[in-house]
Amino acid sequence: MTKNVVVIGTQWGDEGKGKIVDWLTNHAHAVVRFQGGHNAGHTLVIGEGSLQKEYKLNLVPSGIIREDVECFIGNGVVLDINHLGKEISRLEKGGIKVKNRLHVSPGCPLILDYHVKLDQARELKRENNKKIGTTGKGIGPAYEDKVARRSLRVYDLKNEKGIKGKLEEILDYHNFVIKNYLNSEEINLNRQVDIVLEQASFIKPYVVDVSEKLYELNAQGKNILFEGAQGALLDIDHGTYPYVTSSNCISGQAAAGSGVGPHMLNYILGITKAYTTRVGGGPFPSELDIDDESSPGFQMSHKGKEFGTVTQRKRRCGWFDAAALKRSAMINGLSGLCITKLDILDGIKILKICIGYRVDNEEINLLPLGADQVENCEPIFIDMPGWDENTFGIKKWDELPVNAQKYLLKLEELCGVNVHVVSTGPERDQTIVINHPFD
Repeated sequence: MTKNVVVIGTQWGDEGKGKIVDWLTNHAHAVVRFQGGHNAGHTLVIGEGSLQKEYKLNLVPSGIIREDVECFIGNGVVLDINHLGKEISRLEKGGIKVKNRLHVSPGCPLILDYHVKLDQARELKRENNKKIGTTGKGIGPAYEDKVARRSLRVYDLKNEKGIKGKLEEILDYHNFVIKNYLNSEEINLNRQVDIVLEQASFIKPYVVDVSEKLYELNAQGKNILFEGAQGALLDIDHGTYPYVTSSNCISGQAAAGSGVGPHMLNYILGITKAYTTRVGGGPFPSELDIDDESSPGFQMSHKGKEFGTVTQRKRRCGWFDAAALKRSAMINGLSGLCITKLDILDGIKILKICIGYRVDNEEINLLPLGADQVENCEPIFIDMPGWDENTFGIKKWDELPVNAQKYLLKLEELCGVNVHVVSTGPERDQTIVINHPFD
């Protein structure tokens, strides 16, 4: 029986989705990216010892490492073709066959030079306390153009004669802002046309009707895995606005961003760290000091190697926030949780869990909407006993320390979602399976 699974991040991104998607693809025929762009950073560790290889992916779905798995970039993704080309080249040099396995929707809006310039110039212009923490890759401006109905899409590349006219109209608008508001150098029309024509030639072999293809696979009884990027608390509608990304990161976007009906989304797996991290600006109620060696945040940061795959920026670290996870569970309709990086907590004597907040002398147990409200949240913690034993690489629930089991069961209770998978290391087999999402 066909079963399709959506994998989404339930925090502020960087939850370890790449490893889990790769691990799940031995039960899937296809993997689909449905939102975001090359601001995503998914790291996969394959093999052991001297044979171990690490793959860092931005646009290409994490299923690409598995042979015979088809990979799709859906219409909800904003596409930097130049970056995609570099990523494909890097993978193929590493022995991964990409051509004939990677398919791109004609509905993808393109990220072009002016989007990157706008993104970076705007962030530079913001005051330090108002910086969003954007990756500066043009993601936001590309989504703006999509909504404003002035995007150049992959589909438009079929008509090479019409490209210059479209770009001339777009640049007439953007160059005014670049020159007069951002005080930066205008984008040259002819150079941009040449770049786009070159990109059109490159992308042509990869373009398919993704929606049609996914329906065909589903009708054939083949399992599909939908791979989310970023995290639900960065969702443009449901996250800590304005400190969010420019796309919908929640599970429902899997349907809209790939062109399938919601009835094809059978199971939603929420990925969450055993603690909480965040990159860039925005409120973070359970945040810890990551520079003080006596702080548990220091251990989370250093032992957890918490720096961005894309930006290399240090991630902010804090205690697990169950009130935030309850919000994620609501907006995503989670079927089960996968807890990652449990081993990073090994040796911490007392673990705290945020169960709610005090706001204006009132206690609440659910993350509010909007950054201003979250900024005013004073976290309410409960204490849990830690464990001294090593949990790295454990593959069976019964082999976990008793206090680690109690910690995970408490997260279940507080979030209202059962833990189905626990990741205890970066490799595929360093995984505890309680209920397999594809079963």
